[in-house]
Amino acid sequence: MTTEASGAAHQQIGRVGVWDHRLAQEDAEFQDENREAAAELDALGYGAIWLGGSPRVARAVPLLAATRRITVATGILSVWNQPAAEVAQDVADLEPGAAERFLLGLGVSHAPITEGYTRPYAKMVDFLDGLDSAPVPVPPARRVLAALGPRMLGLSADRSAGAHPYLVTVEHVAQARAALGPGRLLAPELGVVLDPDLARGRATARAALSGYLRLPNYVDNWRRLGFTEEDFADGGSDALLEALFAIGDTADVRTRVAAYHEAGADHVAIQALRSDGALPREEWRRLARALPLN
Repeated sequence: MTTEASGAAHQQIGRVGVWDHRLAQEDAEFQDENREAAAELDALGYGAIWLGGSPRVARAVPLLAATRRITVATGILSVWNQPAAEVAQDVADLEPGAAERFLLGLGVSHAPITEGYTRPYAKMVDFLDGLDSAPVPVPPARRVLAALGPRMLGLSADRSAGAHPYLVTVEHVAQARAALGPGRLLAPELGVVLDPDLARGRATARAALSGYLRLPNYVDNWRRLGFTEEDFADGGSDALLEALFAIGDTADVRTRVAAYHEAGADHVAIQALRSDGALPREEWRRLARALPLN
């Protein structure tokens, strides 16, 4: 893929976006609020909405319809959940104007939560082959991979616009940039807790992290970054939490986002966390005023 193609993806999604799994919910009771929230994120100036979990392409459709400028991305769609040909057809079925604002984020998920999980790298290669050979292919410039390790990062550089790593540190961002090389999109997720009470903020972050501590792909990546078994005990050490999340006020978040950009990120996907699980719309507004969205 050309550098120009990945550069186009970078320009389209801007410097900062929003990552949230609630915006991908299928329940009818949430749809009106989700569309309203998407329209507000568009108006606030964020570059992308990343639909968390493993949403089908169809979950992007109502948000694309509710917005006029912002990119909507899957963050991420598991390659185990649908055949590549079906995903390619779903992308092909998007309305032309909406398709230009859609980015397909793909990932291999995790063995403990995926039946038949084996040879994930080969699975991703096969899936990309399927996207390329579909009647209407999904071009590399329209897809990114949820890459953590060196091999998947290399595949991201070779066969997609770039990488969308999740739960990573500033150090990992720098390593990912080196692995991707120049010109490829690097769009890490960053968990954010806007709370002036550090102990309470850590508790919110620890609750969000707890499930991921059981997933080997993440834990192995943190080991490569120098964390030890002590960091993975009791919901995660303070050091691990502070490396993975920005906890504090908007100035603290701005500092961390700047560190990610300086380490090589083109775009940072902010996941604002609340202890009550509600859509963090007020947090998005406060962050929009504090962060360099353009």
